[in-house]
Amino acid sequence: MPTGPFVGIDVGGTGIKGAPVNLDTGGLLRERIRVPTPMPATPAAVAGVVASVLEEIPGDGPIGVTLPGVVTGGVVRTAANIDKKWIGVNAVDLFAEATGRPVTVVNDADAAGLAEVRFGAGAGRAGTVIVVTLGTGIGSALFVDGSLVPNTEFGHLHLHHGDAEDWAAELVREREGLSWEQYAHRIEQYFRLVQRLFWPNLIIVGGGASRKAEKFLPLVKVDTEVVAAALQNDAGIVGAAMLAAGHHAKAGATQRGQGVS
Repeated sequence: MPTGPFVGIDVGGTGIKGAPVNLDTGGLLRERIRVPTPMPATPAAVAGVVASVLEEIPGDGPIGVTLPGVVTGGVVRTAANIDKKWIGVNAVDLFAEATGRPVTVVNDADAAGLAEVRFGAGAGRAGTVIVVTLGTGIGSALFVDGSLVPNTEFGHLHLHHGDAEDWAAELVREREGLSWEQYAHRIEQYFRLVQRLFWPNLIIVGGGASRKAEKFLPLVKVDTEVVAAALQNDAGIVGAAMLAAGHHAKAGATQRGQGVS
């Protein structure tokens, strides 16, 4: 039987982060390991880095891995902020072969959202909750009364003649040298668009920009409550481990139902 805690691995545009997770509290059981995302971020290269991260975490238990793209049935369908060679790849098989562990693969923003709704700023909140991750791109997770609607891509909503993330992602702020006031103005326009389309009760801001939320969120004025993510940039790790645990439990229940021990 696999041993050790459930581990979350968060694959981002600039870094791959991993840690074992306490699923009772949502906290990390050790300081996270971070390795730069390989360039180009091909499937083989990323799988190799994920395997190297796991070598530093004892145990052989199930892992959850996030990817910045739509994932259905373990297969990657889009690759806006990662190498295009990912499209059509069965990521579950890829990572399982590279690591020798049971693997669950999920969209990165969905994983972050699950962690925030369970342990963070969205805990106990009813109605429509949207988690927006501001980083290399803009990720999104949509919840209705605590239930996830998977694989939303609100970073690709049309805004200012293109995808919203090409105008309002954290990477754009850094690349264009925007002041916090200028960046807040862009985020405000993006959130107004999200509000008009979905009328959320709460917007939670996560991703790398959430570490500096106090610099721009107070300047954002919309008619929806907007808060910073409580788990900040660890949310993807926690959510990935949560999903790995859930899938492991379901697999165990199926085996018991079939009389397999």
